[in-house]
Amino acid sequence: MTQTANNPEPFIINIGRSLGSGGRAIGHILAKDFDIAYYDREILNLAAKESGFCAEVFERNDEKNRFLRTLGNIIPFVGGGATYYDNELSNENLFRIQSEAIRKAAADHSCIFIGRCADYVLRDNPNMVTVFITADLDERISNVCKRRNCSAEEARKLIEDKESTRSSYYNYYSGKTWGASASYDLCVNASRLGAEGTKEFIADFIRRRMKR
Repeated sequence: MTQTANNPEPFIINIGRSLGSGGRAIGHILAKDFDIAYYDREILNLAAKESGFCAEVFERNDEKNRFLRTLGNIIPFVGGGATYYDNELSNENLFRIQSEAIRKAAADHSCIFIGRCADYVLRDNPNMVTVFITADLDERISNVCKRRNCSAEEARKLIEDKESTRSSYYNYYSGKTWGASASYDLCVNASRLGAEGTKEFIADFIRRRMKR
């Protein structure tokens, strides 16, 4: 679903997700359903391109709330062989750069953003829907085991660690609570309807909410 004479303005879908919930996959099929752009880790590449920093700087600090310590305290720029020395480039600065990349993408066309506080960054955009996708813990553990080829115990630990980091990041920058229903327009347990059913449920909500 692209912009038309009846729907000229870009619209934004922001998806928060629990690890192993299938939120990213559901985001992909929603993007295909609405025929709009999809940004997950792609936003890190856009931020790198806009700033001149290499993508690794953003990848190493993706959805983390801490200070960056680069290898040897040297942050390479893309191209030219130049280097930028800074032994304490804060995540606040990286967040600002990434936020600008998000705003730029959102201004150009309709799109879906996965995580990275895009709902907070675009909070003044009236044409936006925010969604949080979770699933039953046992199903999430099973999904992580299959994807990472690890034990259930390892998967559970990974989920706990990742979500602790992810929630800390979101709560710090947004001032809201990650995963809490009050922080989103819609919260969905994907275990109830499956990936395709959840996609249809969310798509129907978006069409009603955005009158599209």
